[in-house]
Amino acid sequence: MSLEQNKAWKAVRRFFFILTLLSLIFLFALWKVENQRLERFRYALIDEILPNTNFLLKPLKISYQIVSDFKSYAQLYQQNQDLKKELQKMIGWKESALQLEQKNAHLSILNNVKLDPTINWVTGQIIADSGSPFNQSVLLNIGSNDGVRDGSATMSGLGLVGRIAGVGRKSSRVVLITDVSSSIPVIVKKANQKGLVIGDNSPYPTLNFLGNSRTIMPGMRVVTSGDGKVFPPELLIGTIVLNNSGKLKVSLAAKLKEISYLRVLFKNNDQSLDNSGILILE
Repeated sequence: MSLEQNKAWKAVRRFFFILTLLSLIFLFALWKVENQRLERFRYALIDEILPNTNFLLKPLKISYQIVSDFKSYAQLYQQNQDLKKELQKMIGWKESALQLEQKNAHLSILNNVKLDPTINWVTGQIIADSGSPFNQSVLLNIGSNDGVRDGSATMSGLGLVGRIAGVGRKSSRVVLITDVSSSIPVIVKKANQKGLVIGDNSPYPTLNFLGNSRTIMPGMRVVTSGDGKVFPPELLIGTIVLNNSGKLKVSLAAKLKEISYLRVLFKNNDQSLDNSGILILE
């Protein structure tokens, strides 16, 4: 670019700068001067200019809308995260409430069981389940300090569960009625037939040694007979069912998988057994 062209370009820029400055001063004065004619002129000028500048304002409006939407999305996302946290807390509270409700139901059932007035009992909580395909037993958090005796019957609120086979000062072991070592003298109501409920490590113990099985029908109640003076008489065990091969089984009244508390029974004046092995029939 030559020297003359450079001077001409500077003169043009100076002219436009002065023109812009004068225009701004004029607009400022036009906007600030208090005059009715100028006021009407200002409004007329606005009416002419604004409709023709909407296309310039549209990008600004779109940008503002995008920013507003993003802020709204961020707020919604944060609210969603807060709601998820609250939901997790509520789920935890619900689970705790259900557990407390279940415990309360078990304790209420145990409290309402009617037993022989000569029988005492103590209620304990299951603290461990050592059940396996070869050993069906649970541990209670009560022992000899609480009056638990070896060989005592244990019940849920619905029926017989098993017997005590091992007592410590603060804990005891319960061999469940389903264990293969369990053999309980029973009587079938209505039919008045005596027999044995023998555990086979399945949920349905076997009913054996009946004098006349023809009178036995599914649905009949099975209770302890009291023979052998191991279990008190008339403790409910369950009802008779038939398996696929037609063998007599007992559907237990006590739901073993759902039990949290057990009641340990013992006679007021009974002496504890020194050898619990005699309870297991060969």
